[in-house]
Amino acid sequence: MSTAGSLELDTITRKSRAVKAAGVLFGMGVGGLIDGILFHQLLQWHHMICFSCHPGATAEDVRRNIFADGLFNVVAFGLTVAGVGKLWRALRAGVDPLPGRLLPGAAAVGWGVFNLVEGVIDHHLLQLHHVRPGPGQLAWDLAFLAFGALLVLGGSRLMRGAPRAAAA
Repeated sequence: MSTAGSLELDTITRKSRAVKAAGVLFGMGVGGLIDGILFHQLLQWHHMICFSCHPGATAEDVRRNIFADGLFNVVAFGLTVAGVGKLWRALRAGVDPLPGRLLPGAAAVGWGVFNLVEGVIDHHLLQLHHVRPGPGQLAWDLAFLAFGALLVLGGSRLMRGAPRAAAA
């Protein structure tokens, strides 16, 4: 391969990596926001740290739950913004990530990574909370992990089938 061709391939590979990183960050953030909005606020199945998930919980326990959930959402939003920022920089550098499956695949991987990390650490190792506490909580926690693994596998498959991001 010629030196010019090698440099062009290196540039395209570097730009593809930037799109993948942007998608993974974005997916992690969106996965966190979906978790926080769906499970914490709408369904109210759990909180980031279940201070009030026991009989005799006080108003102060509820306040601490809301605060911990808020911190969780700030981190998830930060990851989302970081992903959008990284994608913006890639677009300004001349990358065209929108045709193909690179960006959605990377976002799916990011969401899956979020589920796997959050599920293993918070549900199993630290036991800060469970997806749905009570009877069958292990099944809910394992389903959360399985969904994360499916997102990683499906997103990886999408990325493998995607053409490399090309310079515009």
